[in-house]
Amino acid sequence: MNNPGVRETEAVVIGAGQAGLSSAYHLRRAGYEPDRDFVVLDRSPHPGGAWQFRWPTLTYGKVHGMHALPGMELTGADGSRPSSAVIGGYFADYERAFDLRVHRPVDVRAVRDGQDGRLTVETSEGVWSARALINATGTWDRPFWPRYPGQATFRGRQLHTAHYPGPEAFAGQRVVVVGGGTSAVQHLLEIAEVAAATTWVTRRPPVFREGPFNEEWGRAAVARVEERVRQGLPPQSVVSVTGLPMTEAMERARAAGVLVPRPVFDRVTPTGVAWADGSTVDADVILWATGFRAAVDHLAPLKLREPGGGIRLEGTRAARDPRVHLVGYGPSASTIGANRAGRAAVREIRALLGSSQPLIPAAV
Repeated sequence: MNNPGVRETEAVVIGAGQAGLSSAYHLRRAGYEPDRDFVVLDRSPHPGGAWQFRWPTLTYGKVHGMHALPGMELTGADGSRPSSAVIGGYFADYERAFDLRVHRPVDVRAVRDGQDGRLTVETSEGVWSARALINATGTWDRPFWPRYPGQATFRGRQLHTAHYPGPEAFAGQRVVVVGGGTSAVQHLLEIAEVAAATTWVTRRPPVFREGPFNEEWGRAAVARVEERVRQGLPPQSVVSVTGLPMTEAMERARAAGVLVPRPVFDRVTPTGVAWADGSTVDADVILWATGFRAAVDHLAPLKLREPGGGIRLEGTRAARDPRVHLVGYGPSASTIGANRAGRAAVREIRALLGSSQPLIPAAV
C-alpha cells in the first residue's frame, strides 16, 4: 500500500485518558515504538483525559477510586487541590516519563475499512492506516440530555454535569438537580450550601450502600456490567450497579432534607417543573446530572453495534471486528479496569500483529 498523504502504523490508540495511556504503556513495554509502530491520538487540549474538565470544587481528596497508571504511582498529592490539576499533572508526567508522544488536539472523525485488511483512521491531523485499533475514548464527549415535554419553553438556565462550574454559580437560585448518580449527589450537596432552594429528582429511587466497597462487591458489579456488554446491550455505569456509597456528609444532608429524592417530573414548564398529580416546583436552573454515553460514533462505518444497540465484546475485542479493541468501555470503565483492559488488549494485538496475513473481519 502506498497512498500519498496516508501514514502507516501498526496500531492506533484513540484517547489519552486512563485507558489510552495504559494501552500505550503496554504497547511500549511490548517493544512497539511511538510514532513508528503506534500512535496515540487525543481530542483534549491537555493531558488529563476527562479529569481536566472536572469542576474546581472536586478536589483530589474527594475523588474515590482513582487507581494509579501502570508503572508509575501518584504519590504526595495535595488532597485540597482540584482533581483536574492533580491528575492532569500526573498524566502529563506519565506521558513524558514513558515518552508516549501523544498527538493533541486531534479529532478522530471516522474509522473505516481500508485496503489489504487494514483500518483507515480519518482525523483532523490527516489519515492513518493501521492493522489494529484501541478505542479508549470514554464518555465525556457524549453527555446525555434526556428529553421531557416543555423543555424548550423553560425560561431559566439548563446545563449538564459536563459544564458544571461549581456551586458559586447557583448562589441565591432555585435549582432542580436531575439524576441519581454520584455526580448528582456531589452537585446537590455543594449547591444546597448557597442556593435559595434545591430539589432532587431521580428516574429510579437511588440505592444507598452502607459499609465498605470490598473486592467481592466490586467483582459482582463489574460482572453485571460485563453481562450486558456480552449480550450486545449498551453498557451501564458501574455506579448504577453498585449504588451510592453513604458518607457522613450524605447522612447529614439526608437528615437536613436535602438528600431526599422525588420521582422525576412529567414535564418542564416555563418557570420550573411539574408532575402529573398537579404539583409543581419553581426553578431558576435545571442541572442535568444524567450521565454520559460511550463516545463511539466515529466507529459507525465499521458496523460494530448489535441489534440491542451496544458493541458486543469478547474480552476487549469487538466481536464483529477482531482488529478493534474497546478499552474503558462497559466493564473496564473504571480506573483499575482500564489498566487491566489495556494490558489485555495489547496482549491480543501482539498476537494479531504477529500474523503473517492481514486480518479481514468475517462478513456479518
